[in-house]
Amino acid sequence: MDIAAILGAIVNEMRGIADRGMLPGYIPPLTQVDPQRFGMAVTMADGRMHVAGDADEAFSIQSISKVYALMLALETCGDPIWQRVRQEPSGTAFNSIVQLESEHGIPRNPFINAGALVIADILLTRFGAEGARARFLQFIRDRDDALPPIAFDEDMARVEYESGFRNAALANYMRTFGNIENPVDAVLKQYFLQCSVTMSCRQLAGTGRGLMRGRTAEPASRHVPTVLALMMMCGHYDGSGAFAVRVGLPGKSGVGGGILAIVPGIASIAVWSPGLNAQGNSLLGTLALEKLVRATGWSVFTPHCP
Repeated sequence: MDIAAILGAIVNEMRGIADRGMLPGYIPPLTQVDPQRFGMAVTMADGRMHVAGDADEAFSIQSISKVYALMLALETCGDPIWQRVRQEPSGTAFNSIVQLESEHGIPRNPFINAGALVIADILLTRFGAEGARARFLQFIRDRDDALPPIAFDEDMARVEYESGFRNAALANYMRTFGNIENPVDAVLKQYFLQCSVTMSCRQLAGTGRGLMRGRTAEPASRHVPTVLALMMMCGHYDGSGAFAVRVGLPGKSGVGGGILAIVPGIASIAVWSPGLNAQGNSLLGTLALEKLVRATGWSVFTPHCP
């Protein structure tokens, strides 16, 4: 298969599409991103990298960071985290509060905002504020030896903190059930810093190699299948089912327009297009992944795919 040619054809097709989705108006810096931007990168199991379009332009990974936070929590705290966050699809928007009351402050999964706030709280309890920030960045760096230095976007994190009233409500509400242990302000700051990391498609695809290979730089690789299963079921919020049908890969989206998708044993894929659909997932990014899977047969539901 000529992956480079497939990516080039997809990028060319995406350039001609007029409907590019909506930029997330509730995060002011993201409204300044050019909606015409589009990039893709594919890292193969043997380390070969294929890129097309704006694959080297950095963007805010936002909720894709939840994958790394979950892996770090699992590899340092283990299965007890599942006493505080479940492993089920939510069927509601990523920032919904409606299920928390009936489910006693325990979020449905670690990829909705409420669940990611619990994971941030777990990291704070385990490492402290400075330690959690340092360990999170180092954990991402450890996913790919070739990764250039990455950092938090402090300005992005500050803007999101100052306007993150829904997330503050989620954290305060869970604290009333005892499911947030640290001060809410500290949890919010940790969460928004994690979301503020910027990477390019090339870099993001590289950091997915551990998930693609079924291993990580840490010894506790038994958690990788759990993370991939949750990416498949919950990685696109209330659009996860449609993404599974259309694309058929474990994936995690972010409102910065990025998507990380994993073909177990074969490839790690990153795509970026800033405009979002109604569920807060990249509109053209999803379409591009669908076209890539059709051209390659990489869906996990294709019989010959491992």
